[in-house]
Amino acid sequence: MRHPSRGHRRHSLAGQLFLMQAIVVAVVVTGGAGLASVKAERGTSDSARHQVIAVAAGIADAPTTAAAVTGADPSRVLQPYADQVQRDTGVDFVTIMRPDGIRYTHPNPAMIGKRFLGNTGRALAGHTFTETYTGTLGPSVRVVTPVFGSRHQVVALVSVGITVRTISAQVRAQVLVLVAVALIALAVGGVGTYLANARLRRHTHGMSTAELSRMYEYHDAILHTVREGLLLLSPDHRIVLANDGARELFRLPADVEGRHVAGLGLPEALTAALSGDVPCLDEIHLTRDRVVVVNKSAVTSGTRDLGSVVTLRDHTELQALSGELDSVRGFAESLRSQTHEAANRLHTVVSLIELGRTDEAVEFATAELEIAQRFTDQLMEAVAEPVLAALLLGKAAQANERGVELVVTPDTQVDDDAIPDGLEARDLVTILGNLVDNAIDAAADGEGRPPRVFVTVRADAGALVLRVADTGRGVESDAVRNVFRRGWSTKPGARPSGRGLGLALVAQAAARHGGRVDVDRDVGAVFTVTLPLHEEVNA
Repeated sequence: MRHPSRGHRRHSLAGQLFLMQAIVVAVVVTGGAGLASVKAERGTSDSARHQVIAVAAGIADAPTTAAAVTGADPSRVLQPYADQVQRDTGVDFVTIMRPDGIRYTHPNPAMIGKRFLGNTGRALAGHTFTETYTGTLGPSVRVVTPVFGSRHQVVALVSVGITVRTISAQVRAQVLVLVAVALIALAVGGVGTYLANARLRRHTHGMSTAELSRMYEYHDAILHTVREGLLLLSPDHRIVLANDGARELFRLPADVEGRHVAGLGLPEALTAALSGDVPCLDEIHLTRDRVVVVNKSAVTSGTRDLGSVVTLRDHTELQALSGELDSVRGFAESLRSQTHEAANRLHTVVSLIELGRTDEAVEFATAELEIAQRFTDQLMEAVAEPVLAALLLGKAAQANERGVELVVTPDTQVDDDAIPDGLEARDLVTILGNLVDNAIDAAADGEGRPPRVFVTVRADAGALVLRVADTGRGVESDAVRNVFRRGWSTKPGARPSGRGLGLALVAQAAARHGGRVDVDRDVGAVFTVTLPLHEEVNA
């Protein structure tokens, strides 16, 4: 989400990190180069001191040196020797002198015979020492060491030195190399930092830290305030994020992030939908106590699979209202059919009266009223619960219109106070209404058998028993395990789909109240729902 039109655009997070990293790299490289330069200079000076000490000690210990200084013309012997050592060792001067400082050798022959410029006191005492001194060749790091005779007396002095100019030239060469390496390191670090931040810029869409923080706060607030459930799944179908709505719908644990959807204890069909690679569009699934509409779509970035987004809508209340609406529609249809039948009977009575057959008209009308009233009286006497009584009256009219006889068995008996408040009438309508509807459909296709539906509603032994039997085809033994799955149908050749929720809702409502559903077979199918009658129902 970028806002190029924003007036005062803050630097992006990637830009801020790039600037900070570039400064850090520059400081580190510059500091390293400076420390390396100081170390190189110090090391070069130390190396020069060690070098001149070694050269001077070698000359002083050489037998030819002590022999030459006691000879008739020491300079003739020692000057070539000193020049050779100077060329071989790379020092700037080798001076051999008498104990009083008169030179036997010097790089400049004009200086031979003249007094040595420097300190010699410690060497005359028999000690070797180093110093930085400005002589005829300029400032130099030099060493002065004694030459001992046969009686261990000081017979001569040797001074070897390297000028500061030579040392500085060596340091400059090393510093140039260090600077070149530092520039290369800075360039490589800069390029690496730029590439890393370019990738970061793509991932953050060029947003600043304030924008990222604000977006996180907005998104977090949205995720936790929307009533619809939201799940973010990784490519391997693990939970990346679950908002409050999803946790409530699926009763997810607090540590659900990272778990695979197969380990959430969801129904098999719902687990298959969430873990599959096929998108879902308004699929209806049932959990233990909810009806959920599931939508699922993949999330990609270029060719990368980032997982999928699942949205969940609670369809429980709407499904219940739809069931009630279907019941009302059924009642209306039954009233329409009864009105139609009543009109036909009324016309018959009127016609008989017009024909002067009053006795036949009274007998016909009385017989029809007795038939209708007998079923109503029987039902109202057996089922005192008004919702169930009204439901069965409506279903009886629907069954009659389709040519199916709905029979309330003699052992049906439910008192008005037998059903506790915790057992909602809506759930009773869902259970009994769906079972009767399926039974009517099955009985209507009963292959020549008398189309009948037998309903038993009985409250005894602390349980409410709802039994519905029909004279239809029945349920095959291999289909019993699938009969309560979403999309299963009692109609031959029907395929599972997003519809066919009746029996699944029956099982869900029964489980919600701690009951059970049994399937049997007599002439046709027999469904028995047993619900415990107690105030505390399982939620």
